[in-house]
Amino acid sequence: MFKKLLLYAFLALWAPMAMGQYLFVPMDADTQNDHLKAYGVSYWVLSKGTKVKWLLNYRGGSFLMPNVDEIKKELTVRGVSYEEMTESEVSDILALIASPSQNMQEVLLEKAPKIAVYTPTGKLPWDDAVTMVLTYAEIPYTKVYDEEVLADELLLYDWLHLHHEDFTGQYGKFYRSFKTAPWYIQEKKEAEERAAKLGYDKVSEAKRDVALKIRDYVVGGGFMFAMCSATDSFDIALAAEGVDIAEPMFDGDASEAAYQTKIDYTKTFAFTDFTLERSPNVYEFSSIDMTQKRGIKKELDYFSLMDFSAKWDPIPTMLNQNHTSLVKGFMGQTTSYDRDEVKKNVLVLGENRSNKEAKYIHGIRGKGFFTFYGGHDPEDYQHRVGDPPTELSLHPNSPGYCLILNNVLFPAARKKKQKT
Repeated sequence: MFKKLLLYAFLALWAPMAMGQYLFVPMDADTQNDHLKAYGVSYWVLSKGTKVKWLLNYRGGSFLMPNVDEIKKELTVRGVSYEEMTESEVSDILALIASPSQNMQEVLLEKAPKIAVYTPTGKLPWDDAVTMVLTYAEIPYTKVYDEEVLADELLLYDWLHLHHEDFTGQYGKFYRSFKTAPWYIQEKKEAEERAAKLGYDKVSEAKRDVALKIRDYVVGGGFMFAMCSATDSFDIALAAEGVDIAEPMFDGDASEAAYQTKIDYTKTFAFTDFTLERSPNVYEFSSIDMTQKRGIKKELDYFSLMDFSAKWDPIPTMLNQNHTSLVKGFMGQTTSYDRDEVKKNVLVLGENRSNKEAKYIHGIRGKGFFTFYGGHDPEDYQHRVGDPPTELSLHPNSPGYCLILNNVLFPAARKKKQKT
């Protein structure tokens, strides 16, 4: 009886499609009122068990949904622009997309991914762009941290975001400027207590094992997205497995002599041949980051999204869907990546070519995928400790935030083998 009810519900939802009625959600610059909430509605439709078509490179990567009152109401309530289309109109669009002369592709989104965000409870001293945009887009997520990761609870999730984090156990390299700040002292104390509770003598050892668990999650087929210092510090933790790179103020004893020579670049996801920053008084992890090597004025700071073949390389095309190919730059502890230190098998999705820096990169590890995005907040150029969080209702069409949400929907797609 239950199966029959499910069948009737499915047929009822898709009945308008049989009559040729569709909801078209444009994602171009001119007609979409709220790009970020458009992703949220697409996720909501998927969560109801209904499939969505993602029209790559067609009007900014638009979405196609069944025309039912429940979805129309949701689009209207959330302020998302949409158009009602007949079967004939949609057939013309799909024929255009299928044409070999067009760099477009139709991708079927099948299931709403279950999302986890690796983040501490207090999140001091930073807010987080991903949790902010998930909240604004009304996409549900679950918070996890060291305890859940070490207990293998990542297996419950399809997609994992790493909040601004230091996986090297050096407390974000904030020592010089904030070692006497109450939030820094409290955060260090809580991290040490957490590590001890988990059976570790050092925070660096606990973070190392967390990084290894996350690595295994990706290798096993997970989707991992990280921003700012969670990107390079994650790779550094993998490369420094078994090597003490932390100075006494971080872990109570001296670092290993000549530890740079013991770094194993074969263990990293994205970066190679980097040099670690040894001084605890320098707010930097390694030579990977371009923050101190840029010399770009704010008004000239943009990065370009790479153009991929939608039919042959749908994965990077999905990740780069946007209503513009030129995106405003933004800074962070890790702002962007030195192109010479990005592995050759890692795709650069967004770059500032004139400055030889990669901003947005993607790769495959085992059966899974990872995406690294440099910078802290796409709509706050130089976010500082204590600054208020961005109000996303003022930036509903943010191209920089759209890139984050591309990654959220990415696991929902029926995968085709990548050619690049």
